[in-house]
Amino acid sequence: MNRRAAPEREAMPARLQAGYAGTARLNVDIIESYESPVVVACESAYDAADDRRVEYMKSVRVLSVASEISPLIKTGGLADVTGALPIALKPEDIEVRTVVPGYPSVMNSLGPVEGLLHLPHFFGGDARLLRAKSCELGLFVLDAPHLFARDGNPYLKPDGVDWPDNALRFAALARIAADIGLGGVPSFVPDIVHVHDWHAALALAYLHYSNRPRPATVMTVHNLAYQGVFPQEMLAAIGLPPESFTIHGVEYYGQIGFLKAGLYFADRITTVSPTYAREILSDEGGMGLGGLLRERSGDLSGILNGVDTSVWDPATDPHIPGCFYTDMPDCFESDVLKNRATNKAALQRRLGLQPAPDAFLLGVIGRLSRQRGLDLLLENLPMIVSEGMQLAVLGSGDRGLQHRYHAAAQANPERVSVTIGHDEGLAHLIQAGVDAIVVPSRFEPCGLTQLCALRYGTVPIVSRVGGLEDTVVDAGDLAVTGGRQTGFKFGPVTTENLAGVLQRACATFHDVAAWRRIQRNGMSTDVSWRNSASRYADLYRGLVELPQEKVA
Repeated sequence: MNRRAAPEREAMPARLQAGYAGTARLNVDIIESYESPVVVACESAYDAADDRRVEYMKSVRVLSVASEISPLIKTGGLADVTGALPIALKPEDIEVRTVVPGYPSVMNSLGPVEGLLHLPHFFGGDARLLRAKSCELGLFVLDAPHLFARDGNPYLKPDGVDWPDNALRFAALARIAADIGLGGVPSFVPDIVHVHDWHAALALAYLHYSNRPRPATVMTVHNLAYQGVFPQEMLAAIGLPPESFTIHGVEYYGQIGFLKAGLYFADRITTVSPTYAREILSDEGGMGLGGLLRERSGDLSGILNGVDTSVWDPATDPHIPGCFYTDMPDCFESDVLKNRATNKAALQRRLGLQPAPDAFLLGVIGRLSRQRGLDLLLENLPMIVSEGMQLAVLGSGDRGLQHRYHAAAQANPERVSVTIGHDEGLAHLIQAGVDAIVVPSRFEPCGLTQLCALRYGTVPIVSRVGGLEDTVVDAGDLAVTGGRQTGFKFGPVTTENLAGVLQRACATFHDVAAWRRIQRNGMSTDVSWRNSASRYADLYRGLVELPQEKVA
């Protein structure tokens, strides 16, 4: 399904030029045509120098498109990935700039900005495309106040319901990304447009129906459960031609499927773990897209996420009272264990838990949902309390689960603590202070919580699904694992099996030597982006047909 051709730029490698099915012109009643953006500012001097340097180095230019990026705006793991991967790719000579919506938190985080494009009547109001840098990230920011100048969650109203114009909001993000991909910013003509999840996926449809040479494209699925499905009647409003509404276009069970469109039109598809890449080929795991994914299986791969080890670093973490080095094995007893005990005591004090250093303290960080299996953990709370364990929960999500967890904490204040919402500092203290992190997901594309836990000497207890299966080595069989155990796994995902693995982990916790061995193994695991960034770089270079040798 190679349907791409490259827009021209100086010194770009020759590529096969390919035509496009569909119309040569998009519906422009609401948005401007591809030919119409008006450049209102010149390139800055430092950017021109950067561009000359990367041309000399023959780097690959990647336009990343995402609805959130850490540390500017974050609701979950997507932001962690889109914020860390561009920096990890720099040693690979991959130049990444990210298109992100101009939410209030994003606009307030920017330093000096440069106006690039003025976009009149853009999806219902005037907008601007800005260029900026923040936290080592090169950014294009879509400043569209009528779409993004809203406080709170990027996707939901304060009552927890989706914003009613989400189709327009994220079609606008996708459309400006497509414009940049087609040369709308002359100083940065990308070799690759890399879109993340449904919010950005429609960019690949806009590229296809532009009837113009386009860059290569990559679609990364972070969670197939969120697909961006909207009524057919939105087709004209988002600027796609009538002929795009077909099974070979954006049509998805009689509606418009943003994610479906991205999966159909992408040159390559990635997910965030090898096991999840296999799981989504089934009808159950594919969630309505299994047939399309099986058709595209030759273009599908799984690349594990990493974590930003400069942010998640127990040696320098400003959120914890007891910092420690993970790469000094001779200091394990005197440094790691001593300071982890300090962190555990601080966490128990902060959460009002009984100050019991020998209590098996479990942690949960993330969305409270059935997908994450946290209804099953709730059913195990009587056992957790009766066997002297403790539980610290940080997250939000399903309101029914929130209420039930809150009630459990009120009934057992010395054993159970529940904090609803997101608190980055508390998340770090939980990772550094609990004995084990519990991730009992029914499905989990990758998961970052267990990776952070490994780095902090916290033992993961996870289900045998997706990226959890790929990143944790079970402690159950020494002969099979060769002494490389880093945590505990269970499956199938049931209440009873979760109870069993919690009890098994608790018993091992009280076997001090065995527990310390698991902690050491976890802390020696490379959870950085280094290996995964190299795989993305290879993927990009393969698509643009650049030499595989790394530039010195």
